[in-house]
Amino acid sequence: MGSTAQPLAVPQPRAIAPLPTRRAPRPSNVTLKFTMALTGTVFALFVLVHMIGNLKVYTGAANFDDYAHWLRTLAEPLLPYEGALWIFRIVLLAGLVAHVGASAILVVRARRARGRFRRTGMNWRRLPATLMPWTGVVLLVFIVLHILDLTTGTRPIAPQSFEPATETTSHAFANLVASFERWPMALFYIVVMVMLGLHLVHGLWSLVTDFGVSGRRLRQVWAAVALIFAAVVMLGNITIPVAVLAGWVS
Repeated sequence: MGSTAQPLAVPQPRAIAPLPTRRAPRPSNVTLKFTMALTGTVFALFVLVHMIGNLKVYTGAANFDDYAHWLRTLAEPLLPYEGALWIFRIVLLAGLVAHVGASAILVVRARRARGRFRRTGMNWRRLPATLMPWTGVVLLVFIVLHILDLTTGTRPIAPQSFEPATETTSHAFANLVASFERWPMALFYIVVMVMLGLHLVHGLWSLVTDFGVSGRRLRQVWAAVALIFAAVVMLGNITIPVAVLAGWVS
């Protein structure tokens, strides 16, 4: 009696469950970096123009006070007194919120991605980049104190002799000199300007990457521009408290 061969059972392939997909974070890192680059450009131009205006202190009290008064009456009568100044302040405040917010999100994401590992072998060229979050915090504190000192005249930050501006007069020169005659405030300003220089040199250098520039030659030229720009703003501002303490501006 012959036997019939049974067909071999062919195992069926098991269904493979699709790997879970992780949704891309919102806003994206590209968007955050572009936001920082754009607002950083605005702030870099602002500190340059602000430094140039501050250097008018060397032209004497009358010229410096006239410049401060002109800022408050700019675009009158189209705008009310201090109207243009408040527009600038609102734009800068919005940019500051966007800049700080984007920076904080990127720092948190970078630390989560890095985990417990830390970079080693850092050299001095990486110092501005390493210190960016810390110089940013110092500058944020300085902005608040600077406004309390020379804009609102809030004591004890501002000097006792602070006089607020009116619609007809400005006392910007006397207020500035009185503030920097206090050596702790002058020293604090100098230290912050060094922090600003470090923040600027790396921030401006990062613009070429954030805006998608990849040419080696252009990146080298821009690195030099960033260094010169940061040095000019830093040293230009530092000369003012030094001149006040030395008695050259009084």
